[in-house]
Amino acid sequence: MKSFRRVLRLSLRRRMSLLGILLSSLVIAALWGANIGTLYPMVEVVFKGDDLPSYVDERLAEARVTVEEQRVELIQLNDELDELQQRAKTATDADTQAALQQEINTTTFEISSAELAQTATKKSAEWLSWAQPWIDQSAPRGAFPTLVFIVVMLVGGTAIKLVALTINLMLVQYVAEGTVMELREKYFRKSLHLDLDHFGQNGSANLTSRLTNDVAHIAVGVSTLLGRLIREPLKMAVCLFGAATVCWRLLLLVMIVSPLMAFVMQHLSRAIRRASRRAMEEMSSLYGMLNDAFGGIHVVKSFNTQAYERARFRARVQAYFRRSMKVALYNTLARSSSELLGLTMVGLAILAGGYLVINQQTHLLGIRMSARPLDVGQVLLFFGLLIGASDPARKLSDVWTSLQRGIAASNRVYEIIDEPIRVTEPTNPVHLDRPHRSIEFKGVHFQYPSGPMVLRGIDLTIQHGETIALIGPNGCGKSTLINLLCRFDDPHEGEVCFDDVAIDRLPTRDLRRRIALVNQRTVLFDDTIENNIRYGSPSADAHDVVRAAKLAFADDFIRRKTPDGYQTLLGSGGVRLSGGQMQRIALARAFLRDPDILILDEATSQIDIESEQLIHRALETFLEDRTGIMITHRASTLAMADRVAVLDLGQVADVGTHHQLLASNSFYRSLCHSDLTDAA
Repeated sequence: MKSFRRVLRLSLRRRMSLLGILLSSLVIAALWGANIGTLYPMVEVVFKGDDLPSYVDERLAEARVTVEEQRVELIQLNDELDELQQRAKTATDADTQAALQQEINTTTFEISSAELAQTATKKSAEWLSWAQPWIDQSAPRGAFPTLVFIVVMLVGGTAIKLVALTINLMLVQYVAEGTVMELREKYFRKSLHLDLDHFGQNGSANLTSRLTNDVAHIAVGVSTLLGRLIREPLKMAVCLFGAATVCWRLLLLVMIVSPLMAFVMQHLSRAIRRASRRAMEEMSSLYGMLNDAFGGIHVVKSFNTQAYERARFRARVQAYFRRSMKVALYNTLARSSSELLGLTMVGLAILAGGYLVINQQTHLLGIRMSARPLDVGQVLLFFGLLIGASDPARKLSDVWTSLQRGIAASNRVYEIIDEPIRVTEPTNPVHLDRPHRSIEFKGVHFQYPSGPMVLRGIDLTIQHGETIALIGPNGCGKSTLINLLCRFDDPHEGEVCFDDVAIDRLPTRDLRRRIALVNQRTVLFDDTIENNIRYGSPSADAHDVVRAAKLAFADDFIRRKTPDGYQTLLGSGGVRLSGGQMQRIALARAFLRDPDILILDEATSQIDIESEQLIHRALETFLEDRTGIMITHRASTLAMADRVAVLDLGQVADVGTHHQLLASNSFYRSLCHSDLTDAA
């Protein structure tokens, strides 16, 4: 519930809309009760051939007579009480005193009841006196005109209620959608700052499921809370208040089932919350399975594993089906329980009220229910108001289910928003001039959570303007070194420094502005070629984009081999381009950024010879007066480097030029030979 309260705090920013929701809900509730209240004048006035002015005159006269009778009765009871008290003082026998004391208690109770009845009658008379002039002036004369008047008021009230309901629903939707829009933005902002290993452990499908499916449940929960959970209790309150004005003691009697209803709903709400969370987790798994199948569609088709994927999908869907059915079961139990308990309440009212009316009694089981016997109209109004209260109670069972789903979903969403991140901004940041003079890895150790030690005391210095290549077997820490340089993570021991200043003291945005990264797996977005090149450099104009593309030898194929040139839409992942073309667009994006440091992480490992040669030519021009860091096993790319650092078992095994290492380091020769064999 704590997480859902945080969601509701976001909705409080729309105070005027919330005020409109409250006011419209009050109008709806008041008119709901008023419409039910028309039952009384129909039964007691119209169907007896009377009209409202005559009815009020008769009732007012009866009330005045009753007040006088009650005054006389009170005088008699007080005289009787005084006499009993005097007899009790003079009595000497213990049994006589006990009997007199019992009579005194009975008389005192009767006096209290009579005073209560007199007060109720006086209030009724006062209300009738206040209403009489208005009714005499406005209400029609005759039974049928009175019926027409009541029906017109009923239809008019219903029309106003529907207008208020429309306003209420629109305001609720406005607040709910605005709240979850802010929540989505907050969630997405935090997702972009999560540590990289989070994406490896949980996958993007889990994050996507929470952002779409779970937030949708939160939207329903918020709209339910601000809509039905305000409207329906107010409607119940109006009806119960009306029933209390008819006979509050009888209302208390029939409300004895309320604690049982609260107990049942409390236990069902916990079950619904647990079941909803498990259903959402199954949906996250389903998202992950779909991502795998659609993302690897080439593998699925080429290996003829469609049947296997269908079986996986069926298993996930069936698991989600089972979870959803459990939620539906609890929802049905909640609805049925509330309906049964509501019917029990109405049944008790019918039995108790029927007994009082049929026998013209004021007491039930020795307890006074009313000051005077209830008439048929009062009892029917009481029943109608209870039924009017039971309908919102029945609807609240559905509300409760939606609310519990929203609570479960908010817990899952805020798990991500509240997740701590290891890479944080410095408290007192240091700003360095560009370009830097050197990059130093000083005794760097690093270990991924729940993984082995990857880097074991890396010491490496890279001067500005130098191009260095990193080579080594898989898992030796090459990419980890790049991640630390980009500050995607921080070392457990040691430091990564720019000009003797640890990079964790630099603003992260300033650090990454100095760097352009081109990965082995080229990332292109579902946008135009121009916007893909401009990505990360929003201030660049079209001329800058073309200049960067020409420098990356991408301009020619963009103009000649794409349907709309720079305005060609690539589709998700750039599937319309070859690997070499995608890599050159990624390189143009990096060139446009004008970085101090260009990092190539196996950027030429999976492209054709022609594209590789073009990329090498582009790099030779671009890397002048810039720092270049290349992770590669290609001999042609290694030859471009000023130095090559050989990594093995998380340490720097050797450093030298390509030719020096070929001559002196057998491990390096084996790595280069492996690359040549793979190329052949």
